[in-house]
Amino acid sequence: MKASYRHMLLFLVALIFFLNDAHMASVVDPIYGFVEVMLNESNFEYQKPYDTPLCQRYIYQNGIHRFWVYADDKPFRLGSNTQPRTEIRILPDYTSGVWQFEGVAFIPNGTSGATIVQIHGAAHGNTTSLLRIYNGEMRYYSTQVIDTNLYDRWFKVNLIHDVDGGKVTVFVDNKKKFKIHDQGPGLLYFKFGVYGAPKNISYYMESRWKDVKIYKKC
Repeated sequence: MKASYRHMLLFLVALIFFLNDAHMASVVDPIYGFVEVMLNESNFEYQKPYDTPLCQRYIYQNGIHRFWVYADDKPFRLGSNTQPRTEIRILPDYTSGVWQFEGVAFIPNGTSGATIVQIHGAAHGNTTSLLRIYNGEMRYYSTQVIDTNLYDRWFKVNLIHDVDGGKVTVFVDNKKKFKIHDQGPGLLYFKFGVYGAPKNISYYMESRWKDVKIYKKC
């Protein structure tokens, strides 16, 4: 009996170490090897419905950017046929190298069909990557599911673009979730906020962001 108990105890200890090692292997530091690009207000360009004051679709308070938009809002400029948005475009633009967006996001329950962060610009099409929320899931555009159960909680997003290698990688809460080929080089930049998808969107869409940073690989 004592030998069986000892064997069981050793098995449980080994299992704990195995699970701990597996967990640690899945959690990495996405910014390792990167250098932060310092940002200030001059690095932010605001886009919002052209007929609506910014203060009616965006507020920055206590370190939190809050963006919201309605499905029947106007586009960001007169004559545009794009969906409504309230976003921040981050400068500088880039054309080569390895760049990374990092931010902590909160999406309230009910927001659906909304792009919350993107890489704009590409050789083919207008964008390299769109991360959208559909019913609490994060998707690459409207297709592959990247992560789930994201409503009503803060989660960290790291979006890495290796322009020279032609790859885009997504981390959520320091876990690598998704990797894909990009759409080719171009004049590129990051945007975050809320931007309605072409279809299947909720009437009200909102995202909140804090601790937004940009990094470049040495």
